[in-house]
Amino acid sequence: MEFEERLASLAAKIRQQKSAIQTEEATKNAFVMPFIQNVLGYDVFDPLEVVPEFVCDVGTKKGEKIDYAILKDGQIQILIESKKVGEPLNINHASQLFRYFHVTTARISILTNGQVYRFFTDLDAPNKMDEKPFLEFDLLDIDDHVVPELQKLTKSAFDVDSIISAAGELKYVGQIKRELAIQFQQPDEDFVRFFASRVYEGAITQKVREQFALLTRKATMQFLSDQINERLKSAISGSNQPIIVNNAQPVELPKTEQSQVEVIEKDLVVTTVEEIEGYNIIKAIVRTEVDVKRIAARDTQSYFGILLDDNNRKPIARLHFNRAQKYIGTFDADKKETRHPIDTLDDIFGFADALKAAAKSYESN
Repeated sequence: MEFEERLASLAAKIRQQKSAIQTEEATKNAFVMPFIQNVLGYDVFDPLEVVPEFVCDVGTKKGEKIDYAILKDGQIQILIESKKVGEPLNINHASQLFRYFHVTTARISILTNGQVYRFFTDLDAPNKMDEKPFLEFDLLDIDDHVVPELQKLTKSAFDVDSIISAAGELKYVGQIKRELAIQFQQPDEDFVRFFASRVYEGAITQKVREQFALLTRKATMQFLSDQINERLKSAISGSNQPIIVNNAQPVELPKTEQSQVEVIEKDLVVTTVEEIEGYNIIKAIVRTEVDVKRIAARDTQSYFGILLDDNNRKPIARLHFNRAQKYIGTFDADKKETRHPIDTLDDIFGFADALKAAAKSYESN
């Protein structure tokens, strides 16, 4: 099984079992041990590789235990402290990691709740664990950029020097990304002034700053949406299946302090990953009836449509996913749509006959 598949398998397990886990011990058994074994590749039943309840007396602290110590070539390389799944992680949870880090040979420590993993090292001061992680990921929301870095921590690829050399860049890139996320959601005065000073010709007064606070947030949100849509369109471009997106009209910026800011926008349509997955399921179903290259997709504000020959008069299905209750719309011989509630994407397979019939019906026209 490939590394990404092992991550996906554990993520699926967390989705299915998370609500049933009530204790820290259950979290370790259900999620953390499989992560150590299946993802990192260490044998959790071999005491020469993984030591549970690792004891290392520090000063007046006697008999304290850390959840797991991972060894390679007889040396402790990684320390792991676990909390109950769903419990927020903060630096106060890492007190034992701080104490044990400088008295062992470990250069990597991990704080986790079975779903979210935070990786620490000693970039700021030798043999003293940093307060901020150099790497963080959520198994239910995996960043593609994190996967290659996580692979460096596996038993087969473990190279502590390589990990530490990359940790500095990872740490600060991660912090910059988090800061950008904050600014994109709620830009502060310096962020607004930075952009306003580059596009506005007048004096940056309080009134202008207030106007540009709104404009900056709108611009950053539209920019992110454009980037997401481009990636999604590229993902299916190999099959020549375009997704048509209604982009927002450019914002007209003020030229003087007295000018009135007027923002004119069309509805911005964002294609979600779930819609793409539903589209791919429908393609897999109806390709037995028509050439898969003829199956196209169009996204609108109210639904995601699947068409034959990219023709609005040849609808195969509609995905109504932009609401709490999701629906799939199927079409009869008169092209009348019937909406069916679904709970998961797998439910789409239950409408295979209707989907095939709709696609095949246009062949006789």
